[in-house]
Amino acid sequence: MLACPCSAFNLRATAAPANPDISDPEPEPKVRKLKGSPQFNRWYRARALRSGHKLERPSHGTGALEVNPSAQRTSGTLSLEPTSTANDSDREVELTDSGKPIYMVSDGTGWTAEHSVNAALGQFEHCLVDRGCPVNTHLFSGIDDVERLMEIIKQAAKEGALLVYTLADPSMAESAKQACKLWGIPSTDILGPITEAIAAHLGVSPSGLPRGAAGRNIPLSDEYFRRIEAVEFTIKQDDGALPQNLSKADIVLTGVSRTGKTPLSIYLAQKGYKVANVPIVKGVALPKGLFEVDPEKVFGLTINPLVLQTIRKARAKSLGFGDNARSNYSEMAYVKEELEFARKVFAQNPTWPVIEVTGKAIEETAAVILRLYHDRKQKCSMPRISKRY
Repeated sequence: MLACPCSAFNLRATAAPANPDISDPEPEPKVRKLKGSPQFNRWYRARALRSGHKLERPSHGTGALEVNPSAQRTSGTLSLEPTSTANDSDREVELTDSGKPIYMVSDGTGWTAEHSVNAALGQFEHCLVDRGCPVNTHLFSGIDDVERLMEIIKQAAKEGALLVYTLADPSMAESAKQACKLWGIPSTDILGPITEAIAAHLGVSPSGLPRGAAGRNIPLSDEYFRRIEAVEFTIKQDDGALPQNLSKADIVLTGVSRTGKTPLSIYLAQKGYKVANVPIVKGVALPKGLFEVDPEKVFGLTINPLVLQTIRKARAKSLGFGDNARSNYSEMAYVKEELEFARKVFAQNPTWPVIEVTGKAIEETAAVILRLYHDRKQKCSMPRISKRY
């Protein structure tokens, strides 16, 4: 029997925990019910699944979403456990830990393969939430010789996995292709087709060396130093610090607490943009510099009050504040008042686009900001009114 090569390589998955002793049952966990619109419930289910929770679909006629807090995520598998009722038993499928494996093989860090697979899996949220299609993803990085590659492919054949690979060396990529064909393994070469297309377009043969290989001499470019400078600037400008430097920023983000200003700023900074973020707090005057900078640099962030309250409660708990601690920070009345205060600020500055971040990943919000930023920079048509995106 072929030994699993997982221990020899960079395998991003954990073994499933042993089943608990049925003779020692644990107390039944309390079920938390959240009520909201169908759209919000669907968004919540998708987010909970990505976090590894097991969700139970309520019976028809109720708008509550039941979350089992005791559910655990194992081996990278997304699990869905529907309520067994006559109405929805034919529409829901129970997910088990035996998800369909996807092997990602790379001769470098595996960033390209991992992000490509994650982007593709994003097209199957409807399956993960509604019908159930468990997936286990495993990343093997730094695979630079054929022997190690063949061990992984053999293991993929044993487990019935899909093999996705980014191998810059044409001979390695061809070996992977032929081995998968021989053993009947479904496979996808992510890097090969686009490399061949660019080579044909440029009329130049590719080097065949992975990024970071010893044979590659990549000098530090101006772009590299620009990104480093942007990250340093953004960190210093976080949370309204040094308002006198707002005019030096490429992008200025503003919104109430917990709308994701800091992680969004860092994400944009890594792309080379100097970003400052200014918090909007009810009863606290905003810095004058915010209204003196070019208004086409400023972007407002807003969020659904129910989602914001949930995030703030979690934040307060992480800081050690118990349920008995009284604070208006996460009280719904205060949350709505603060969002209304921010809305009035945005209304007074109609050239600031207002971006709704509820249910959006950081990458999605950043894509909207960069599209608007470059449209304005290139003097594309832009309504002079505040809009939500």
